[in-house]
Amino acid sequence: MYIPPLYREEDREEILAFLKHNNFPAIVSFDGERPIATHAPIEVAEDENGKITIYAHISRANPQWKTFGKQEILLIFQGAHTYISPRWYNHVNVPTWNYMMIHVYGTVRLLQGDDLFALFSRLVHNHEVNTPYSLESLPQDFVEKEMKGTVGFAIDVTRIDAGYKLSQNRNDEDHENIVRELNKREDKDSAKVARAMREKRQNSKHP
Repeated sequence: MYIPPLYREEDREEILAFLKHNNFPAIVSFDGERPIATHAPIEVAEDENGKITIYAHISRANPQWKTFGKQEILLIFQGAHTYISPRWYNHVNVPTWNYMMIHVYGTVRLLQGDDLFALFSRLVHNHEVNTPYSLESLPQDFVEKEMKGTVGFAIDVTRIDAGYKLSQNRNDEDHENIVRELNKREDKDSAKVARAMREKRQNSKHP
């Protein structure tokens, strides 16, 4: 992903938090003729050495898993994004778009047996908060049957490109005008971008 230096996000904690929050990325690979993609829920883990691993699963009927092999795959994580009107500047300008986007690259290891069960158990536990539902509480023959219809895998992350385009190139007056106008809108993405813009500007002034 092309990212101008001004918009490149380098904060590791911010990146990890973004991946965990926007946890339904597009998983992109190449089948020999064209790129193919599947959206899937994921889990992000970091070990004591700082290595990042992303866990996911797709249907076994989905042929994409057969393309993984040794090739590097791409995961696209999209956050809030919105249109920015040139009417909000104190000078003549053109329309643009603000966004938060992260591309993650990595190699795949397939999971089987206990490792696959552990992945599903964690996913259920993370989403079934304060409920009695768990894989362990279900008939295990039923769980094993359902697991056979899926392919679980771990993605060993090799590279992360994080782009946060949040009007960092604008002066304080224009920046504040953009935030104010975004907050007048009723959609959630505009509000999220406005909040991220304020946080980014504050952090740049008070590192």
